Amino acid sequence: MSREQKKLIIKREKKRFYKRLFINYILSFLAFFLLAGVTTTVSFLIFLHAYELPINYIKQYAVYTFFNLIFIAALFGLLGTAWRKYTVEKPIEKINKVLIKIRKGDYSSHLKRRNYSDRFATIVNTVNLMATELSSLDNLKISLISNISHELKTPISVINNYATLLQDPTLTTEKQVEYAKAVAESSKKMNEFITNILKLNQLENQNIPSDMTDFDVSEQFCECLLDFEDVWEAKNIDIVTDIEENITVKSNQYLMNIVWNNLLSNAFKFTPEGGTVTVKISEGKKYASVSISDTGCGIPEDQIELIFDKFYQCDTSRGTEGNGLGLALVKRIINITDCIIKVESKPGEGSKFTVKIPKQ
Repeated sequence: MSREQKKLIIKREKKRFYKRLFINYILSFLAFFLLAGVTTTVSFLIFLHAYELPINYIKQYAVYTFFNLIFIAALFGLLGTAWRKYTVEKPIEKINKVLIKIRKGDYSSHLKRRNYSDRFATIVNTVNLMATELSSLDNLKISLISNISHELKTPISVINNYATLLQDPTLTTEKQVEYAKAVAESSKKMNEFITNILKLNQLENQNIPSDMTDFDVSEQFCECLLDFEDVWEAKNIDIVTDIEENITVKSNQYLMNIVWNNLLSNAFKFTPEGGTVTVKISEGKKYASVSISDTGCGIPEDQIELIFDKFYQCDTSRGTEGNGLGLALVKRIINITDCIIKVESKPGEGSKFTVKIPKQ
């Protein structure tokens, strides 16, 4: 917007302001004049009815009375306009200025409660709360972009470096295969990361899961567990199972599959070589209980509530592969499927995740 256009807008707004002020004054004047006129007329009729006064005397002072009425109406009209200006229009103007700043992205702008009367208390509190929440959302957006950029930067750098090395014509076949595997592995990580972001975004906008069906959770969990057979064999991890068969629950089968895959992936990821992962599935009256225990590094007590936040990773696991989205996905699914999740953990001893799924 050019400077001339801004000047025209400001000039137009001033004209509207003075026009509105004049109209308000005229309306106030007419209101007070009519009120005073009716009151005076009624009072005079009562007075004249009680006292018989000469008609010439009445005519002589009727003119003075009329001009007095105009003066009083003009005075009260002016006072009413001023009162409305400083008690209504001025506060609204200040609130509007703050809202304009918030609209432009200045979320630090707040209204001081003491500068407004009680009639504006709700509006002032709402505006301040809105500014605070928008500021939090803005910080979350910046943090989200930063985390996504950081997570994508590493695999992209790896792909770029190995792709450059593969262009060397003197490379042996073994080196070419090794570099190609590194490129494929980084591409896979990047694809998994983007897929998790898309899944989480989809679930954030979903309050009630679709496709709620009855299925055998024991069978589903065992199928997920077998998908990690290569992982536990490579790390020589012992699997201890206590699984009751034929436990039927009512939930979204696809979403619960995501939960088991993420919880099992974390259990095997944080369990050292030669460790143990324990799985137990039992049936209660209202819920089916699924617990996964590991003998990994564990989670500090003050960080247990934070592990479900997006991109959060415990200090003890920063050296382990991951992007901090798995448990955020799990928590969101737990919330929208009316399940319950409980975490028990001690640093150096391992962690236990227990999920309770409604049977009906």
